[in-house]
Amino acid sequence: MAGDRRVFDGNLGVILISLMAAVAVAGLAAALFYPAIAGGGQSSRRLAEVKSRSVDTKRTSRGADAGRNRRRQVQETLKQLDAQKKNKKKRVPLRIRIEQAGLGISVRAFWVMSILFGLFVAFVVLVTGSGWAVTAITAFVASVGVPRWFLGYAKKRRMTRFLNEFANAIDVVVRGVKSGLPVNDCFQIVAKESADPVGPEFRRIVEGQRLGVTLEQGMERMYERMPLAEVNFLSIVMTIQKKTGGNLAEALANLSTVLRDRKKMQGKIKSMSQEAKSSAAIIGALPIIIMLLVYMTSPEYITILWTDRLGQVMLVGCAVWMTIGVLVMRKMINFDF
Repeated sequence: MAGDRRVFDGNLGVILISLMAAVAVAGLAAALFYPAIAGGGQSSRRLAEVKSRSVDTKRTSRGADAGRNRRRQVQETLKQLDAQKKNKKKRVPLRIRIEQAGLGISVRAFWVMSILFGLFVAFVVLVTGSGWAVTAITAFVASVGVPRWFLGYAKKRRMTRFLNEFANAIDVVVRGVKSGLPVNDCFQIVAKESADPVGPEFRRIVEGQRLGVTLEQGMERMYERMPLAEVNFLSIVMTIQKKTGGNLAEALANLSTVLRDRKKMQGKIKSMSQEAKSSAAIIGALPIIIMLLVYMTSPEYITILWTDRLGQVMLVGCAVWMTIGVLVMRKMINFDF
């Protein structure tokens, strides 16, 4: 019995020593190889992070390249439009001026009416007892100057009515595009619903497209008939959207906002400059009014100005200096916007 116990105790000791040795070896292996294993996992995670960042960078770079390409296309389109505007003739033909004024007559009819009006004015002046020289000058002014002044006046009035309705027409196009309608259908709605002169101008674009005229050509002809910055803005937006793509509804909505802001700014400028314009008008008309009042009260006192040689020279000098002063005041109180 004693011998068996000593054998069991010896085996137990060997087992314990083996277990302790195994634990020591395992601990030593863990101490030696764990950093390498953990480092491999961290390196793999870092590598994955670097790859994901590189992918994000590539996507960002692709988006930036697309944005740069779009900006480059927009700049090229704007340069082409500017070149086209510069290549146009600066002198507007009489036919275009008649269309800008909204007169449905031909160039020949305009000249015939101008000559008849000049002959009528010349007959009235001749009947009153004026000389042939005064009659000839009056006839020339009445047949050449007055009709052209009327064209300018009618053109300005028509453009004012166009601007008052143009922003609303752009809003109609924006709502139509957002609802899924094509641009041509939106233009047809504007042509039917908008008042003159916006409706007829868009109607010409729609009818031109039916005959094979492109939208760019139609917008260019519209700008010829209505030479306004707002119409040029619309032409640029439509041209850029067709060549480079993009959200047309958003672009037109921004254009409508710009048009309304420009209109508000124009109203502010007119209201702020109205006092200066009134003062300039009073100052320019004051010498003529005083001369008329003096002539009505004591004509013998002021008649010497146009009967004496020195008085005539003084009148010419006063007219020249007054004209220069009026032009300077006009330049000071007129604003380009």
